This record gives sequence, C-alpha cells and structure tokens, in this order.
Amino acid sequence: MFIAWFAHWQGSPSPFGNPLYLILIIGAVFYFIVIRPARKSQQNTETMRDQLKNGDRVLTSGGIYGTVVGVSDDQIQVRVADSVKIQFAKSAVAQLVEEPSKRS
Repeated sequence: MFIAWFAHWQGSPSPFGNPLYLILIIGAVFYFIVIRPARKSQQNTETMRDQLKNGDRVLTSGGIYGTVVGVSDDQIQVRVADSVKIQFAKSAVAQLVEEPSKRS
C-alpha cells in the first residue's frame, strides 16, 4: 500500500531522474556563479589591504579620499588635507585610487 501511494505521489518522472540530482546541479551552478567570484573578490581586497604602503592613494568605505602616510598591523593613517591626518582600520579601505596622471 505504501509503495503504491509513494509511486502515485512521485508523479511523472523528471528528465534529470532523481530530484536530488537537480538540487545538486542547482547548488553547483549557484556556487560557481555567486559564491566563488565573491570569495575571489574578497581575497583580492584582503591582499590589497595587506600590501598598502606610504604614498598610496585610497578611497575608504565612507567615501574619503586620501594618501596613506602610516601603516600598522590593522590601522592606517591617511592624509586628507595638508595638515589633516585621520586614522582608519585597514578594513575601511575600499580601493586603491590611480593617480590622475596615470589615467588614460
């Protein structure tokens, strides 16, 4: 009786066979389209933050542009004006900014 009910419940067969295969395929596609590129981008950002040095132009996550004048393990000091220096966590650096003369 249970087997008859289960066979009726399954309905028509899936072109992928077992529905578990479809779930695994969707999971693999999701991994390669969403998770893997995000992880790669995060690793690139961490590498950029670890390689910061004096003289680099940066943009912080708060939108402040400045030049790095001091670097420690987890903090940087950024000059935003002639005599204005601000201390940030390295994690606040969003990206390096190219010098205007290097742009094409």
